[in-house]
Amino acid sequence: MDSLEKMTNRSEQKSSRKFLKSLTQKQPQELLLVMGTGVSAAAAPGIPALRSWRGCLEAVLEAAEQLEVLHPGDVARFRRKVGKDRDLLVVAHDLIRKMSPRTGDTKPNFFQDCLMEVFDGLERHIQNPLVLQSVLSLMERGTMVLTTNYDNLLEIFGQQQNKPMESLDLKDKTKVLQWARGHVKYGVLHIHGLYTDPCGVVLDPSGYKDVTQDPEVMEVLQNLYRTKSFLFVGCGETLRDQIFQALFLYSVPDKVGLEHYMLVLKEGEDQFFKHQADMLLHGVKVVSFGASFDHFPGYVRDLAAQICRQRSPDADRVDSTTSLGNACQGCAKRKLEENGTEVSKQLRPSGLRHDTGYSDHPRDLLLNTSARLG
Repeated sequence: MDSLEKMTNRSEQKSSRKFLKSLTQKQPQELLLVMGTGVSAAAAPGIPALRSWRGCLEAVLEAAEQLEVLHPGDVARFRRKVGKDRDLLVVAHDLIRKMSPRTGDTKPNFFQDCLMEVFDGLERHIQNPLVLQSVLSLMERGTMVLTTNYDNLLEIFGQQQNKPMESLDLKDKTKVLQWARGHVKYGVLHIHGLYTDPCGVVLDPSGYKDVTQDPEVMEVLQNLYRTKSFLFVGCGETLRDQIFQALFLYSVPDKVGLEHYMLVLKEGEDQFFKHQADMLLHGVKVVSFGASFDHFPGYVRDLAAQICRQRSPDADRVDSTTSLGNACQGCAKRKLEENGTEVSKQLRPSGLRHDTGYSDHPRDLLLNTSARLG
């Protein structure tokens, strides 16, 4: 590393924000990352529908008007609701119902056609993949990912990096169980469905009653909220989301004893600290990534780098098959002999786990140790 690069790194370290050590000292596999619209908005800022629920609904209504799948009077009525209503999930639910058969069944529906129109050619719109790359680096080390988003930007980006990405929804019980048990490393669970699935768009828990009434599935999913630390990234009202509540919150009694995290925009002092205090009652530590959304990608990158730097406890043992490991064994043997202890057996080798992503080479062991101390 040249001197200029070293100076740059030191400058970045000085100017970087502080992170909660209770979060950065987590192992990646201890986390479950929940992606909201902020992640998609950061990656593809040119698509207004990805910026927020409001932007998504406005784009859907425009598509409905162009495709002539919703009466003009209904388009105008829903535009007014999108503009003034606070609970946009309820508005979205009502819109899906309006664009669905009168039987009350949500499939097939025109809402999905509008989403396909809105998200057409997503892969061409990825302009800033920094957050996606950060999420992918955590997935590589064992972090699970679920999302409330309809889009599959993360999967598209991961496939471009030659990762075997999978988009999952709650209608596939076998896959959901495999994912929840940690057997689908590059799986992304879409709890609202995916825009490419004609029957997968769901906003109301009734659409997943086969899941919510299945004791096996619910036990496995709710166990995640008890045993993993959820990290909410780019999320706004996720804890008020009816499906998220049905899956993870209703049957988890002692929420104060949990430790989850949420990254948020700090729009005002009073509002931020009130939100922080309120969320702590739910076991969620609210952390600001800055006063501007422009800070979001860099914050997520630096946070992911800190977490990925953590090593498995097994990785702290030195591999005796390396020269460094042999040297340590030699020191231990001499120490025993100095104390008058007979060494009758060769010290048992302890190998590094190869799933940590760290090399066994002595040089790399020293570098990794330095990185952890630095």
